[in-house]
Amino acid sequence: MKTGEMAKLTQLIDNDIFRAYATYATIVLLKMMLMSLVTAYFRITKKAFVNPEDTASFGKGENAKKYLRTDPDVERVRRGHLNDLENIVPFLGIGLLYAFSSPELSTALLHFRIFAGARIIHTFAYLIPLPQPSRGLSWAVGYAVTISMAYKVLKTALYL
Repeated sequence: MKTGEMAKLTQLIDNDIFRAYATYATIVLLKMMLMSLVTAYFRITKKAFVNPEDTASFGKGENAKKYLRTDPDVERVRRGHLNDLENIVPFLGIGLLYAFSSPELSTALLHFRIFAGARIIHTFAYLIPLPQPSRGLSWAVGYAVTISMAYKVLKTALYL
């Protein structure tokens, strides 16, 4: 890496908006990764597996086959995890572009914090479960934040 390239990287790391993005992107990614562990926990405690090799510790044949099943609690966690994938991945891409669109730091922090909070609330609403419309509202708030950032990106750098 050349000295000039290293200086550009240092400037990026020193950028408050990028650091805010990196902070909240890390938070929501860790939350999404935690959902994998929650899914594994529910699979093990509910003894509900989808792959035959996962049932090997329960014996062979018919005895092991009874653990090849779906469980409503496992499926609920999986749906929550899938919803994270459907919403956090777009946030990562659009949020990065948004961070480079020169928003005000306070506005960027508001976007990032609301999104992260909405996703955390959405997870609790899914896992507890909280009564609707809590899950739907938390999803809509996070989705609206991503749309708002996308609008700013398109408005700033419209090359359509």
